Amino acid sequence: MKKVLLIAAVVAMICSCCGNGQKKTAGQNDQNIESINDGHNAQNSLDYQGVYTGTLPTASGEGMIVTLTLGDSTYVRNTEYKKGVFEDKGAYKWKEDGSTIVLEGITGAPDSYFVSENYIVQLDMEGNRVEGDLADLYILKKVIEE
Repeated sequence: MKKVLLIAAVVAMICSCCGNGQKKTAGQNDQNIESINDGHNAQNSLDYQGVYTGTLPTASGEGMIVTLTLGDSTYVRNTEYKKGVFEDKGAYKWKEDGSTIVLEGITGAPDSYFVSENYIVQLDMEGNRVEGDLADLYILKKVIEE
């Protein structure tokens, strides 16, 4: 009887370790997981409108304070450098994935942001996430609901 219980316990332990959940493969990042198409995305599932801010890295090392206000389909982006504040205004559009917005009218600077719950991530010039040690410095946190 003890052997049967011991065998049953071992089998149960092995089965619980196997699981049927989705596992990350080596090199798979959060962007790939967050873009699984189950019908839900940032555009139709999140309360994304509001004000986001953060200090992003610059080549001079001083950083720039970026404040991005997202309305229904419009934006205002203030970029504060040591030498002044620059403001961009316009419309934004959602990419087909429903998780990334592209600011219209921006040239010579990153114009895409990955939208998540209470923060957005500025993407690089090609629309990809910045990777490496500085990746966390490209996050703008939500400070005010619109």
